[in-house]
Amino acid sequence: MKNLNAPLLLLARILLSYMFITAGFGKLGDIQGSMAYTASGGIPGFMVFPAIAIEALGGLAVLVGFQTRWAALALAVFCVVTGYLFHYVPAQGLTGMEQMGQMINFQKNITIAGGFLALIAAGAGAFSVDAFLGRSRAARA
Repeated sequence: MKNLNAPLLLLARILLSYMFITAGFGKLGDIQGSMAYTASGGIPGFMVFPAIAIEALGGLAVLVGFQTRWAALALAVFCVVTGYLFHYVPAQGLTGMEQMGQMINFQKNITIAGGFLALIAAGAGAFSVDAFLGRSRAARA
């Protein structure tokens, strides 16, 4: 199984980063709508810009395996915070199905954060910029 570590970590990085890259760049297509949605979570609309940076740049960093542990940490925190602000609505006048859908989204955010924590523990793997730079530094020393 150890021979599968590098390809599995690459696959994990691809799967974990996909949603964040598309969501981050997608917000750029409708800044006003994204600002309004951000404000609906009780935070100022301009905070969509740090969200775009975390999602798009953090997602790209995880994808290529650059500063992977830091990017994964940022995205794990992002998942927990946004899950709580936008999806944790146990009793806010929603219908049963709406409430259930929001709570499922909250649980998904927490689960994705867990995936990023596992990536922090494991590192980016051999097929990554981090591994390439590590080998390059060792070769120069």
